[in-house]
Amino acid sequence: MQLSYWEIKNWFTNVDFTIVGSGIVGLHTGLRLREKYPESKILILEKGMLPQGASTKNAGFACFGSISEIIEDLKTHTEEDVIQLIQKRWNGLQLLRKRLGDNTIDFKPYGGYELFLKDDENSFFECSNKLTFINEILRPLFKANVFAKEVDRFGFGDINEYLIFNPFEAQIDTGNMMQALLKQAIEQDILILNQQTVTSFTDNENGVEVALDDFSFTTKKLLFATNGFANELTKGGVKPARAQVLITEPIPNLDIKGTFHLDRGYYYFRNIGDRILLGGGRNLDFETETTTEFGQTEIVQKKLEDLLKKVILPDQDVQIEHRWSGIMGIGNSKNPIVSQLSENVYCGVRLGGMGVAIGSLIGTELADLV
Repeated sequence: MQLSYWEIKNWFTNVDFTIVGSGIVGLHTGLRLREKYPESKILILEKGMLPQGASTKNAGFACFGSISEIIEDLKTHTEEDVIQLIQKRWNGLQLLRKRLGDNTIDFKPYGGYELFLKDDENSFFECSNKLTFINEILRPLFKANVFAKEVDRFGFGDINEYLIFNPFEAQIDTGNMMQALLKQAIEQDILILNQQTVTSFTDNENGVEVALDDFSFTTKKLLFATNGFANELTKGGVKPARAQVLITEPIPNLDIKGTFHLDRGYYYFRNIGDRILLGGGRNLDFETETTTEFGQTEIVQKKLEDLLKKVILPDQDVQIEHRWSGIMGIGNSKNPIVSQLSENVYCGVRLGGMGVAIGSLIGTELADLV
């Protein structure tokens, strides 16, 4: 492809900041850079038609971790680390709401619930026994108890009669959120080019040469916000994690409202109006789901359908309308990576499946590194 003089002049000349990835992190990075450097030229490169990873493909949970997830994290992270991580997720959610407004993102504070299957009594007892302790360590942040036991009032099947409720959780409209962020970026004179893949880059101290498929240009600073696609960049610090999702056709008289977690967060579902969105299952086959390839597998889809028809809506005839997948970025630590890779190259990645919560904060931190 040969670019014209006009294309080179307007899009690829005197570029101050180039951001790779137009998801939650990338757009927040651009918006924060615009606040700090009002006269700068900011370019965002996106390899997909729409944001490619998980930003437009997630379930729309405004959450910061179910009680079983928090207990699991305490086994591999210090108590201080876990509290800091929850604080970052909570702060990130407030930042997102402040930037876009609750009406725009269709913020619905229905609360969140954790279910426990009857054949997983150990998990229920562990969460029950540690409920008071978890509430105590989170009280300084939330100024109230976060988790409480409630009797199941939704008519779920094959589960313990008690759910654990969290009033601080909510749901949002992922599509509205991303559309509003893209709109703000364009209004702030941030240039966005889709279907552009960065094939290599060279930091020359005075700037970075960025190579696309058939063109290269120079930018003063290069910032990567590619999350699940950042494995090579971070030398293995980020692993991709595919999340498979399905959504039902409308269900008459659906009486389920809220966000719901199952099995340490490996399964999750919610209502979207009178439909059920359900996702997860990568723990059934970690090796296959550690991939940057989109798609579905029979083992995961069958498990999701079983949960839908036996647990969530037992004895109901439910039709599935659509299936998709997204790519998250995870690692040995749940802490995000926000770092300077060389003189003029930076990255903000590894959101640990909590992009809605933490993405706005990581984008802001990434811009503030520059």
